[in-house]
Amino acid sequence: MMRKIAVMLIAASVAAGSSALLAQSVSSSLRGPAPLNDEGPAPPMQPMKNTAEKEVRNYPEQPPVIPHAIDGYQVDMQGNKCLSCHARARTAESKAPMLSITHFMDRDGQFLASVSPRRFFCTQCHVPQSVANPPVSNDFVDVDTLLAHDRPGGKR
Repeated sequence: MMRKIAVMLIAASVAAGSSALLAQSVSSSLRGPAPLNDEGPAPPMQPMKNTAEKEVRNYPEQPPVIPHAIDGYQVDMQGNKCLSCHARARTAESKAPMLSITHFMDRDGQFLASVSPRRFFCTQCHVPQSVANPPVSNDFVDVDTLLAHDRPGGKR
């Protein structure tokens, strides 16, 4: 009986020690050398993509990402720099895509003459992209690829 208890205690301590080592190695790969109880320095900011190319969307109704830098853009109650290019009246001159018609609808589905206050703060949904590599690999597959696998004759 005592031997069983001793073996169980040894197994439990080995399991606890290995999980602590695993947690430390996983966290250190993402956190850098900082111990778990310290915050550590913030990683340097990665440069933003700054192209005119549209990014492919990964699912229906995904808000388009911002393909250019927006550093210094004023988007607050006093103004919205994005509208200097993306407003209906400015797209012919700027060659930027016009805001979706959904940005001119109120919560009841009624169309407004100007951008809805609910859609005025662009970075609520639209985000710029950096050139950073993801810190963790993933196997994300976009919806078109998923649908192609389900079609007759598609890969399985």
